[in-house]
Amino acid sequence: MKLLRPLSYERRLEVQEQLNIASSPGFDFFLLVVLSSCIATFGLITDSAAVIIGAMLVAPLMSPILGLSLASVAGQQHMFRRATVALFEGALMAVVLSAVITWLARMLPFDVLSDLPHEVFIRTRPTPFDLGIALAGGAAAAYALAQRHLSAALPGVAIATALMPPLCTVGIGISLANTSIVLGALLLFLTNLFTISFSGITVFVLLGFRPRRNNVIFGGLPQGFYVSTILVLVVAIPLIFLSLRFVQEGRMTKNVMAAVSEEVDELPDAQVIDVQMDNQPDAMNLTLTIRTSRQIRYSEVVHLQSAIAERLQFPVALQVIDIPTIKLDPLVPPTYTPTPTSGPSLTPTVTSTEVPTRTPTPFHTSTPTQTPTPTYTATPTFTPTPILAYIYNFSGVNVLLREVPEGRGIGILSSGTPVQIMYRKEVVNEEIWLEVRDLFGRIGWVREIFIRIP
Repeated sequence: MKLLRPLSYERRLEVQEQLNIASSPGFDFFLLVVLSSCIATFGLITDSAAVIIGAMLVAPLMSPILGLSLASVAGQQHMFRRATVALFEGALMAVVLSAVITWLARMLPFDVLSDLPHEVFIRTRPTPFDLGIALAGGAAAAYALAQRHLSAALPGVAIATALMPPLCTVGIGISLANTSIVLGALLLFLTNLFTISFSGITVFVLLGFRPRRNNVIFGGLPQGFYVSTILVLVVAIPLIFLSLRFVQEGRMTKNVMAAVSEEVDELPDAQVIDVQMDNQPDAMNLTLTIRTSRQIRYSEVVHLQSAIAERLQFPVALQVIDIPTIKLDPLVPPTYTPTPTSGPSLTPTVTSTEVPTRTPTPFHTSTPTQTPTPTYTATPTFTPTPILAYIYNFSGVNVLLREVPEGRGIGILSSGTPVQIMYRKEVVNEEIWLEVRDLFGRIGWVREIFIRIP
């Protein structure tokens, strides 16, 4: 009993012709590559998973990969070359376009990519699970393409086997000049490419596609099957090593989070919002974002650093950013009490009144009028008054309150936070900076584009 029922000869010809057309480098293919890469890049920059899923649905690169698989099985050299050219040119176009879009986005005054978005970060850390996803997704794509009644499953397969987002992440890494982003995303793309191709070859062989005799090595399997198997094993090796490293980093992260959480709980009315770690060979750089209703003292930060370093048994460099909050106790509304109305009062009885006696009127004596002497009044000097304003960021990202223009951050101001504009203004690198004071009384500098005066 065969695992899969082979396709009829007529259906195999239809599938081969369909993939031959779909995997050719034509105008429609490159248009879909441009649109898909634009959607994926904008989704990665804005950290929007929904937008990235939309780019996955376009999936222009899936057809050339399946074309490579079928050409390897059927021994179609012309189809193999066309699919290879389409895949290479499409991938190169996606990387270049995403790098250009990222460069243009960073030129805008919106602090784009000041912090690495989560959707970009997760595509720089491939694991063997990604290989398993591509293995199942490639098999599903090849089988659904070969069966007429399963074409509705192709959009789901395109989402599972993401090809365009890793390529766009490579372009973002090139624009940011970040080698780790480029290499991690490139490894994820190659993993998907080789594994989908291997799955496609396997499914097409099981469905009855047969190679030419000169492409068969042994066992009736095509040469491309063994080549794809070797490539999958090649990409599996770095995935395993990366997974082991990620496990170690995960354990370290868990220990750091536990230490930070327990030590911050010792501070009165403090809550950890975010923890950023940068593990260096000589020390671990920790940046804690804490929400509190009071100003954290320097001595408390020193004690916090010492306690965390003691728990981790590793040198720790600590930076604490506190977010001001206002906490109100539950308000009990006043109880309504009716006001009493006074009743009727007694009317007094009329009594006789004595007739007043005549009092002599005194004579008027004129008194000399005093002439007022003018006194000196000082002219008031102008004292500038702080102006009430609000923090506003178009991209929704928090704004750093800096010690000096372009200096280190001393606090985080979320969009809508009220501030007072002080008296000083400076221009640094053709950008206007204003001195402001926040709710905690901290005085620092913020770029003028992030301030709105009501």
